Amino acid sequence: MNKYDVTVIGSGPGGYVAAIRCAQLGLKTAIIEKYSTMGGTCLNVGCIPSKALLDSSHHYHDALSHFDKHGIGVDNVTLDFPKMIERKAEVVSQTSAGINFLMDKNKIDVYEGRGEFFDTTHINIHKNDGSVEKIESAKTIIATGSKPGSLPFINIDKERVITSTEALKLKEVPKHLIVIGGGVIGLELGQVYKRLGAEVSVIEYMPKIVPGMDGMLSKELQKSLKKQGLKFFVSHKVTSVTNTGEGVRVTADNKKGEEVVFEGDYTLISVGRVPFTKGLGLNNIGIKTTERGQIETNEHLQTNIENIYAIGDVVKGAMLAHKAEEEGTMVAELIAGEKPHINYNLIPGVVYTWPEVAAVGKTEEQLKEEGIAYKAGSFNMRALGRARASMDTDGVVKVLADATTDEILGVHMIGARAADMIAEAVVAMEFRASAEDVSRMSHAHPTYTEAIKEACLAATADRAIHA
Repeated sequence: MNKYDVTVIGSGPGGYVAAIRCAQLGLKTAIIEKYSTMGGTCLNVGCIPSKALLDSSHHYHDALSHFDKHGIGVDNVTLDFPKMIERKAEVVSQTSAGINFLMDKNKIDVYEGRGEFFDTTHINIHKNDGSVEKIESAKTIIATGSKPGSLPFINIDKERVITSTEALKLKEVPKHLIVIGGGVIGLELGQVYKRLGAEVSVIEYMPKIVPGMDGMLSKELQKSLKKQGLKFFVSHKVTSVTNTGEGVRVTADNKKGEEVVFEGDYTLISVGRVPFTKGLGLNNIGIKTTERGQIETNEHLQTNIENIYAIGDVVKGAMLAHKAEEEGTMVAELIAGEKPHINYNLIPGVVYTWPEVAAVGKTEEQLKEEGIAYKAGSFNMRALGRARASMDTDGVVKVLADATTDEILGVHMIGARAADMIAEAVVAMEFRASAEDVSRMSHAHPTYTEAIKEACLAATADRAIHA
C-alpha cells in the first residue's frame, strides 16, 4: 500500500495548487481525480473554456460592428461555429496538459478514479476499470468543487434545458437563448451567444442582475448589455420550464404577480452552483456538512476530523477559482507548520463580460448596513483618452474610503480591462492604503488605470482632474 503525507481529492485550481505547495514544502503528495483530464470544473467546463468563447465571440462582434470605424474593410464576415468550439477545446486541452506537467515536475503521484474515505487515514480509489486501490494518507485535503445548481421543478435534460457545461459545447448557435439567472455565468454565456446572433433573454428573480455586487455595477452592467441587445426581466420568479421537443417554454411571475411566457430553443439554467461531495464517503468517517451541503470547517479549514481539510467550492464563501487557490496554499502551509492567513474581504470578484466588471472589499450597500461612515469618489471611463482611443468608453470606477482615516474600503469598477485593473486595488488594500496614497501614485498615461487614480482623487477631496 502506498503511503503519503498528504493526499488531495480533486484536481481543480484549489486541489492542484494545494498539491504543488505540499510538494514544494517537502511533503510526499498524491492527488486523486475521477476524470481523465486534470483541472476540475474551472479548466474543463468553466473559467477557461468560457473565456475562450468570450474572446472568440468578441473578435467576431468587433469584425461585424467596429472594424469599419477603425478604417478596416471586412467583407463577407462569416461565422464557423464548429471551428470556434474546436479552438475552445484546444485551449482546454493545452491548459489541462500543463497541469499534468506540473504534477510530474513536482513528483506528485496522480491517481485516476473516485476517491472514497475508508477511514480517516485510508482512501479507496475506485478506478474506471472497476478495480479499487487503497492508499494511506496522514492528511487529506478535500477539493472536489461544485456542480451547477437548479430549481426543484426543473428537469435538466442536457438537450434543450441545459447548464453551463452543455452551453460550452452546443452544435449550433441558438435562435433564442433563455437564461435563467442573472449572475456571472449566465451573463457571460448570454453575451457569447448574443454576439454570435442569438436573441438572449435573461430572467432574474432578484430586482437586479449580479445581485451580490455593488448596486452601481449592477445598474451600469445592465445598461451596457441592454445596449448590446440582451433583454432583461428582473423581479421575475420562474415557475416552470418545459422541453416542447423543438424548443423550450418558460413561465414566470413578474413583480405584479402576472404570468409571463417565454418561448425559445434553449434554456440555460444558471442559478448558482452547489458543493459536490457525492461518493466521497463522508458519512463513513463522520464529516459534518451544513444544510447547504458545504463541508463544515474551522478557521484553518480543518473539518471536524482533525487530519482532514476542505477547500474551495465545498466550503463556505465565494465559489471562485482564485479563492480556492489561496485556500489550497494556506492549508498546505499549515500542514507544514507555517502560519499563513487569508483576508477573505480582499478576494476580488470578476464578471468577464465586455465591459468587464470587477470589485474588491465592501460594497456601498454593505457599508450603509454596517453603519460605517464613508466617502465615495467615481470617475467615468469615457473621460479617459485611452478609452476613447480604443472605443471602450462604457464604464465607471468607484472608490469607497473611510470618512475619517481615508483608508480604502472598497473598489468597484466596470470597463475595459477591469479584470486586470482590480489587482491594483487589491494591492493597495492589502497594505491599507488611503485614497490619497493611490491618488499620489504616478499612473502611466494614457491607460485605463488612470480611472482608479481619478476616482481616488474624487474620494479624497472631490478633486478629480479630468472629471
